[in-house]
Formats: sequence, structure tokens, C-alpha cells
Amino acid sequence: MNKSIQFVLPFLVFVSCAKDEVHSLDTSYTDSYTIAAVDISSYPEISESNPVFYNLEGKESNFLDILKSNGVNTIRLRLWVNPNGEHSGFNEVKTFSRALKAQGFKTWLSLHYSDTWADPAHQKTPMEWQGLDFDGIKDSVFNYTKKVMTELKPDYIQIGNEINSGLLHPYGDISKNPDNFKTLVNEGITAVRSVSEETRIILHFGGLEGADWFFNQVHRLDYDIIGLSYYPVWHGKSLKELKTTMQNLGKTYSKDVLIAETAYPFTLDWNDWTDNIVGSNDQLILPDYPGTAAGQKGFMEQIRTMTNEGEHGMGFCYWGGELIAWKGNESTTASPWENQALFDFDNKALPVIQVFQMD
Repeated sequence: MNKSIQFVLPFLVFVSCAKDEVHSLDTSYTDSYTIAAVDISSYPEISESNPVFYNLEGKESNFLDILKSNGVNTIRLRLWVNPNGEHSGFNEVKTFSRALKAQGFKTWLSLHYSDTWADPAHQKTPMEWQGLDFDGIKDSVFNYTKKVMTELKPDYIQIGNEINSGLLHPYGDISKNPDNFKTLVNEGITAVRSVSEETRIILHFGGLEGADWFFNQVHRLDYDIIGLSYYPVWHGKSLKELKTTMQNLGKTYSKDVLIAETAYPFTLDWNDWTDNIVGSNDQLILPDYPGTAAGQKGFMEQIRTMTNEGEHGMGFCYWGGELIAWKGNESTTASPWENQALFDFDNKALPVIQVFQMD
């Protein structure tokens, strides 16, 4: 984390209580801002290869300009504590955040509280924090979160990423010590509030199954927004269930609800030799949403409709929109996501990008 960034990004030139108690919670805050977001956390790394992007008309255009002109208003970025290398580390994310704000985007940070990926199956404590007692971990969460808030000033911030199983294992394992888990999340929340009352705090759950149980555990914490991941390949193929889950969570816990992560393929083909996450029809919602450009757009149109129609829905975030096959079409260590990006195999914007227009 002490290593400064040695490159100039191309875009910079453009400068556990009973549920019957839940309804007594404060419901004075409802965010009227509709989020139309993309997670492009890998763009700083991808930009080093100098890819050329094209807009819907096929004209060469700046990557961020394409997003902005098509209605994207918020950029979500992951932040790792001390990653192996600079990517998704503090300095890179700080530099990128500044560039995004200068271009008029709101920023949304996903704090993983780890040196690498955090998700329901992985919540590894940063190496630098390992061996601390619980008070030391609490202090680390508070001080780190406060530093992020003070220097990066996000509009939205997640206290953890897909924290179904807790965070900072073993300290905050929700199944083994739910009180410690809530204490650590509260340290992060307190740090945010100590710097800004405007930044909206998101708690993020991966999937639908178990979401009600999880948000009942944290209903006394002072957060603003329920965030859900929804990928048909992992979380079921029922958009009706997604809609019902969002409505029930918003009503039960008096919170705004957004889709924090989602994506869908525009093809089942590959553009490099890296194994793709989605590659067969049995992973899709058929026949309504085939693995085509039209199917991808149709899926996201339904996501947008659900988040707009619901009383508590406040938007969505498309994950991996930038993940083209940037290392070349024979790389085995590049993108497992290029068939779910917002750009086709020639780096031309796909029709799905029109879904971000919220008018």
C-alpha cells in the first residue's frame, strides 16, 4: 500500500431480535437518487494495454465518455487493504476516484477488508492485521475506514463485500460469533459517520437465499441501503423471486434496496483462452433471455424495471462491464468475463449500455 502508482491512466487526460421490533426503526431517510452504476474496478489495469473502445455508432471514443453519455451516473470500485501489487489498492483507487469525480460520476466503494477477493466463501483478514487481538482488529477497521472516507470521499460505501458469512475471519465469522461480526461492522459504520453524514452506507449480501435472516441480524445497525448480488448462474433463474425478495426486504427493514452486482452474457463464445464463468445454455434464463446481445439487454431492462417500480428500489450496478479480453485472444490468465462485458469482442459498446438511461 505504500507503493505509489508509477503510471498515468489514459482517462486522466480527460480529466438478533424478533422481527416485530424491526418496524420501530427510524424510517426518515429514503434516497431519491436512482443509481445506474457499473463496477469497472479492473479498468486501471486494463487501460495499461491501451485498448481502443467504440461507441454504439462504431466511432472510436473514450471509455468513460461512452459510459457517461449512455446514462451511467455512478462507478463502483473494490478496495483491497494491501494487495499483491498496486491494482485495487489504496493509491490506485484514490487516483481513479479523483478522475471519476472530475468527470461527474458519483463513486461507490466496496471495502473488502482483505488483501484479496472477499465473498461468501472468502473473508480473509489482511495479513497486516492478522495476530491482533479483537480490540486491535476493531481499531484497524475504524482507522482504515476513516482514512478511506477522509481521503477518497465516496458517495456510497460498503462495509464489507458479500458478507453472508461475516467478514475478517475468524474474528467476524457470523456463524461462530455474530456479536463480534456486528461489532466490527459497526466500527466501520461509526468511522463513516464520523467523517460524513452524506455518504450512504450499504450492507451487501450475495444472493437471495438467506437474505432475510441476514438483514434481521443487522437491523439495529445504522446503515442506509440493502445491497444484493444477483447472478442467475449462482442465485437462481427466477426474476420474480428477485423482485419479491427486494420488495419484502425493503418493507420489512425500512431500507432502500439496490442490486449491487449483476451481469449477463451477450454470447456464449470466448475471446481468449481463459475459462469463462458462463458458457452454456443451462446457466441462462431461457427462453426469455438467450445468450445474445438482445438477451443481455432484455435481462438488464427487467432489472432496471424492478428497481424502478418497487417502493424501495433505488437502482442497480452492472459488474465487470470493462472486462474485455485485454491480454490478447490466446491468454489463459485474462478475463473469464469477456462474454458478459458491456463491449463486444471488437470493443464496441453493446445495446445493453442503453439500459443505463433512466429517463
